[in-house]
Amino acid sequence: MIHLPTSKPHSDRKDIENLKRLFPFVWEFRGRVLIALLSLVLSKLAIVGMPLVLKEIVDSLDTTKDVLVLPITLLLAYGALRLASSLFNELRDAVFARVRYHAMRRISQRVLSHLYSLSLGYHLDRKTGGITRDLERGTNSLSSILNYLVFNIIPTAAEFMLVAVILLGKYEVRFALVTFITVAVYIAFTLSVTEWRMHFRHKMNAQESEANTYAVDGMLNYETVKYFNNEDYELARYDDTLKGWEQSAVKSQNSMSILNFGQGAVIAVGVTFMMIFAAQGVVSGTMSLGDLVLVNTMMLQLFLPLNFLGIIYRALKYSLADMDMMMRLLDTRQEIVDKENAAQLQVDQAHVQIENVSFSYTEERQILNDVSFEILPGQKVAVVGPSGAGKSTLSRLLFRFYEPDQGRILVDGQDISDVTQASLRENIGIVPQDTVLFNQSIFHNIHYANQEASLEDVQNAARVANIHGFIESLPDGYDTIVGERGLKLSGGEKQRIAIARVILKNPRILVFDEATSSLDSRSEQSILSSLKEVAMQHTTLVIAHRLSTIIDADSILVMDKGKIVECGTHQQLLKEQGLYAHLWQLQQEEREHKLALETVADAV
Repeated sequence: MIHLPTSKPHSDRKDIENLKRLFPFVWEFRGRVLIALLSLVLSKLAIVGMPLVLKEIVDSLDTTKDVLVLPITLLLAYGALRLASSLFNELRDAVFARVRYHAMRRISQRVLSHLYSLSLGYHLDRKTGGITRDLERGTNSLSSILNYLVFNIIPTAAEFMLVAVILLGKYEVRFALVTFITVAVYIAFTLSVTEWRMHFRHKMNAQESEANTYAVDGMLNYETVKYFNNEDYELARYDDTLKGWEQSAVKSQNSMSILNFGQGAVIAVGVTFMMIFAAQGVVSGTMSLGDLVLVNTMMLQLFLPLNFLGIIYRALKYSLADMDMMMRLLDTRQEIVDKENAAQLQVDQAHVQIENVSFSYTEERQILNDVSFEILPGQKVAVVGPSGAGKSTLSRLLFRFYEPDQGRILVDGQDISDVTQASLRENIGIVPQDTVLFNQSIFHNIHYANQEASLEDVQNAARVANIHGFIESLPDGYDTIVGERGLKLSGGEKQRIAIARVILKNPRILVFDEATSSLDSRSEQSILSSLKEVAMQHTTLVIAHRLSTIIDADSILVMDKGKIVECGTHQQLLKEQGLYAHLWQLQQEEREHKLALETVADAV
């Protein structure tokens, strides 16, 4: 039995753990990281050195002194420090660029790889639009976090420490105390107000993801929307969600204004006290004009990045919230996992055994109940029955998209739960009932089954599937783009491409899950002979709705309510006058009625 994933609230975030998980991606380029940090330190030393040189310049130009000489050396030193600051800043950015973008690439690849590893149950329940938005925001948040840490927070902290050392070393303690108190009050105010307003951002993210989900889902189901004239309904759902997003966005902006004003007030008070103390020092003669300029310049220089620190902190918190959603994708538990040291499936005879298998998607509904049968090498076994009997579930269990609650499935005596999923699926091919194609060329969609196949191999597979002539008749032939989910092709054309794809794969075990359900009678008959020829060389499981397609099966299993209720050949089951015979009679009457209508139409 599977357990579908549930979402967790943002209050459950683990920011420190998430940052630790990012560290290995960054540390791959540890040499570049160290060079970037060294460049950062040198840049800050140059920035802090400029006010010191400026003080000496002002003092040397002080007209109260007897001698006034142009301080050319100091002026050149000031220019050199400013140039060095710019140089090391740009060097830091250039060196760290590879680190940042490589980390973004690696984490994106890791998340997508993890999504591919999750069970079918997760993907049936997922909301594609929301996931893609979370993945996009999460990847961008990684870049933002690295940018804020390396280019803003760490440099600001380094500059603050240097300024503190200079103020404590050269001036009265009160100058350093004012700096410390101002910074502490500023940070405390920023943290408290930002935490208060974060829930507005959380609601914005959730509502934006929900709106994006509605939009993507509607686009993927474009035809269904049009069939039922539900454009207004889809737009209304989308707009209702965006209304909530709009309200949250306005509250977020208003609270930001409150925060910005409070931050400005703290900085204004701190700088005012510093200037008062410095002016008193000049008046009393304990400080020169150069000292006043130095203190003023350092404070402005420090509070300039500190002023942006509030914005950076808020952006960092938002980025952490965005990254948390991506990390939750990584933390989603895999339902189907290969055992440690799982063996490769070795297929010789392709003998399939289903032994006492029971399965349910939820506790309330049992799908399969103690099902047992086998498919001997080279045999064609068909499974039929009413909708909901559990037929298609058998193919999902055979592919190991789910694990049985009880029982086991064997291929040549090997329990499929003991072998790797990759080796199992290499040996099984399927033509599904609902064929979904990539929005690529026809060649790509067929060639997808075997990346090493040639164009001639693809064409031969298309001939067997009776689709080659149709493809050649198209203006772009095999280069024809099929559209989103193959919407440019008919159901029958998509299904024949799926048949060609599985023929090209040429696996030892074949599964046809109502493989001709989208074909008309004429196309069905033209393909059945080809499928029969292909199946003769394989062990084949056919899940069928049209009983006329499986009358040549070696054995037919009739399922009802998750159990096998009848078993035998076509003729044997007709003689039993059971469920199979009843289904056969119903389909024959339906077929005769359809033929009568076609005859009348032809006559008209």
